[in-house]
Amino acid sequence: MTWMNDVRAGFNVICRCRYDQDMTGELQVIGACPLDCPDTCSWVVTVRDGEAVRLRGNPDHPFTRGALCVKVNRYLEQVKAADRILYPMRRVGPKGAGRFERITWDEALEEIATRLRSIIDEYGGEAIWPYQGTGTLGCIQGEGGVAGRRFWNVLGASRHDLNICSRAGRIGLTYTNGTGGGMDPEMLASSKLIILWGTNPLTSGHHIWKFIQEARAAGAYVVAIDPIRTRTADQADEHLPIRPGTDGALALGLLHVVLEAGAEDRDYIAGHTLGWEEFRKEILAYPPSRVAEITGLDEETIRALGVRLAHTRPTAIRATMGLQRHSGGGAALRTIACIPGVTGDWRHPGGGISYLTVGDSLLKPDSRYDLLAKPVRTLTMTRLAEGLEDTEKPVKCLWVYGANPVVSTSDQTRIRRALSREDLFTVVMEHFPTDTVDYADIVLPATMQIEHTDLHVAYGNMYVMWNEPAVPPPGECLSTTETFRRLARHMGLTEPCLYDSDLELAEQLLSSDHPYLAGITVDRLRKEGWVRLNVPERFMPFADGFPTPSGRLEFVSERAAADGHSRVAGYVPSMAARTADTPGVAEKYPLTLITPASHTSLNSSFGNNPELRRRAGEPKVLVNPADAAARGLTDGSPVRVYNDVGEFTAELEISDRVRPGVAATTKGRWLKHTPGGATANAVVEERDADMGRGAVYHDNRVQIAAL
Repeated sequence: MTWMNDVRAGFNVICRCRYDQDMTGELQVIGACPLDCPDTCSWVVTVRDGEAVRLRGNPDHPFTRGALCVKVNRYLEQVKAADRILYPMRRVGPKGAGRFERITWDEALEEIATRLRSIIDEYGGEAIWPYQGTGTLGCIQGEGGVAGRRFWNVLGASRHDLNICSRAGRIGLTYTNGTGGGMDPEMLASSKLIILWGTNPLTSGHHIWKFIQEARAAGAYVVAIDPIRTRTADQADEHLPIRPGTDGALALGLLHVVLEAGAEDRDYIAGHTLGWEEFRKEILAYPPSRVAEITGLDEETIRALGVRLAHTRPTAIRATMGLQRHSGGGAALRTIACIPGVTGDWRHPGGGISYLTVGDSLLKPDSRYDLLAKPVRTLTMTRLAEGLEDTEKPVKCLWVYGANPVVSTSDQTRIRRALSREDLFTVVMEHFPTDTVDYADIVLPATMQIEHTDLHVAYGNMYVMWNEPAVPPPGECLSTTETFRRLARHMGLTEPCLYDSDLELAEQLLSSDHPYLAGITVDRLRKEGWVRLNVPERFMPFADGFPTPSGRLEFVSERAAADGHSRVAGYVPSMAARTADTPGVAEKYPLTLITPASHTSLNSSFGNNPELRRRAGEPKVLVNPADAAARGLTDGSPVRVYNDVGEFTAELEISDRVRPGVAATTKGRWLKHTPGGATANAVVEERDADMGRGAVYHDNRVQIAAL
């Protein structure tokens, strides 16, 4: 009980957590949800006799307000799951079979060190690919921060471009606003028109809904623009079932109506924007009649929303990551971001666009590229199969952490084939035996959030959160940072910064001179649990201008032109939309498949949870009644979804929740728990979005046939 006594002595002072004096023996430990969700909830762990016995949302946190989602409510169940990986393991069967034997940490680290030295000696450090994902967004242990980065630089490993989630949209927004950041979502409570564009917060980030409800109570009108009638669309005042990948055209059509009404904010345009006359010509090329043909929406619906937009201040647009996962996704966000520049909504509290709350890292950069002996190549997350198939500069070691690429990355079949290479040394740091673990040579047990120290900066609210470990790790699990510290020792590396403690790493990250972090220190976070960024309560991000080259909102961007895009914001159709009327293509693969988030999993996290799997049911693919009838398909029947890339099987659900020409199935299922052993990413081509090489999960033409 030494560890627990140390915790009790410390938490009373430093963590705003309490040890009850009535001899219940309970600690209340404040932490933060680490998962890839904009809400980044503050939570409270109840610890009794060294065991976490309860988890709840922090009632004192202004954004969390005591609530967790249906997934995270089962987090303690996950921590104690029977299939948790507790010890290092070595593969004993063929790759993909998932057969392992237990080994010691010393055996694992020595084998890894020996293999890494051999690879570096023969092929150079660039033959190592540290493939990190968003399984945790922690700034110390996860995607958001430093875990492993210094180690890889000392070895001269390839750089990993973590571009899979939000890159295309962030770049598009940056061309317009100078940053991917925007509104504080809490300001939605002051909005009068709320457009939820390609986002389903009641499934993916539900805490924003209470601010929307506050706005509705004061008379706000809520519109959902989505090819699927989602849970959120059901609760909205209006739903626009747009064709996937045509959002940029709709943005221009709505602005066309604004111009027809003479409702553009000419003072704001003159004083705060650049390139209006050129952009105005682009808007005029998209009258509602043309936009109706492109988007599949009624012209009257487009006009009605355009009129509402023209005359309602403030208008807030909430657009999240699903919207930009197609080959025109960056351009779509760039053009949508122009709307508040035309209407002048940025001058009104509750007006503007919310994609990320903070578009660029606030923390002091810790890339430490100075540790590299020479420049190295960059390997792109969305091109995993391509990278592993390269024979000229082969990848000989793939180190996977915070990721489950067999499930979560495009071109599933190619990835599985590439991971089966016997000459590829694969190490996976994980909590559970995922489909990717099945291909590992060495598996290392990782701590979960209640067992390690971390720091979180939300991308969907304005708070920095501290996560103090509440309980000791089970078995022989180690934090990501500790694993790399131990491996560095086994390899005899002498660079001092490789051995910095977690608290030292946190202090270094927070030593940024960014004004939003003024007054936020490790000591303060450990005392208070969370701190709002140093911004006003009624935050207006561009009150003092835009962080663009001109200092204005840019309808026309020279940076975009230099990067090979149009100078003027506009509509770039997705591949699926572009080929909708292409002879041959549309006939062979007439449906556009989109893969939204599940209500019961987060990416592939919780994909092994028995109760959440039971609630999710068997894999389903939704099609419109007209599309089902045209194929002679019946509700509940097994079907094959396929294209030239691959195929998967599912149960057909005939539903008017999807518009004609669209099929939908949720992402994140594990292959080993899925009939047929393949999921939706088997039909997603390894292809780039228009900006940042983002993924194209919602831009795939398929056919569906009965099994």
